[in-house]
Amino acid sequence: MAALGTRLLTLTIGGEDYTAEVSNCRITSGDAEGGFLSFAAAAEGGAREYKLAFTGVQDTDADTIWDLLWSQAGATVAAVIAPAGVTGDTFTGNVVISEPDGDILGGEANSSASARFTFDAEWTFTAKPTRVPAV
Repeated sequence: MAALGTRLLTLTIGGEDYTAEVSNCRITSGDAEGGFLSFAAAAEGGAREYKLAFTGVQDTDADTIWDLLWSQAGATVAAVIAPAGVTGDTFTGNVVISEPDGDILGGEANSSASARFTFDAEWTFTAKPTRVPAV
């Protein structure tokens, strides 16, 4: 069994590694909204929409994932998600950067010196991500 561990996952967006800035990273799937649905697609379960969902640290420095969503919303970039496991498979695809609904900057006070403000984002894949098996 090649079960995935919960401590190791890497996320690369546009060739930059953002692993240290994200948590709760996942690929989600749901029904695609509206549009034309052929009988063939309906027989296969209907159209699907895939998203890269993650929690990111609010860091306003240049070249952070927060800066990426702030300054490049609407851009399409390559994403590589590599969950650590026995197989070493990666998942790749292009995502459209979008600003999240809800908090982008700031949040609730916390007395911990290590606590950080975060944001939750969901960026839509332009197609189903591709699974790339380890060699």
